[in-house]
Amino acid sequence: MCYLLNATSGTQVAGGNSGGDGYTQLNGTYGLYLDLSTNSMIIANSWSRNIVRWRFGASNWTQLAGTLGVQGNTSTTFSIPSDVELDPMGNIYVADYPNHRIQFFLTGESNGITIAGVTGQLGTDATLLYRPTSLILDNQLNMYVADWYNHRIQKFLRY
Repeated sequence: MCYLLNATSGTQVAGGNSGGDGYTQLNGTYGLYLDLSTNSMIIANSWSRNIVRWRFGASNWTQLAGTLGVQGNTSTTFSIPSDVELDPMGNIYVADYPNHRIQFFLTGESNGITIAGVTGQLGTDATLLYRPTSLILDNQLNMYVADWYNHRIQKFLRY
């Protein structure tokens, strides 16, 4: 939904066609990134287990990462992607909540690389995460991760 300043109602801009795995549907979305360079939103389509691009004015999405409807912990699958961020080069960073990791996808690639945390291993030391929920990059591409069950924000130097 898009709400203009001081508006009392909004305009639907993505999804809304009931939850599901179809290309016109979203399913349990959590995080999103506004990509002004492509006039679109990058969405953590959490329960469909993928990252999608929904251009403003479009009636459907295109998949950027993950495998639609397939839960997993491989380089091409997510358990529940909870947030997504892009860097200025168009590379994608994804918080994969139950897999306790941050996945990195080079622009146009479908195989991710774990750059923070260890897939499937939770923990409290500086190299481990325990259910990362969101992330953000600063202007020097350092990454900050909300590490939910560890009650902390972790900083990771530029990848």
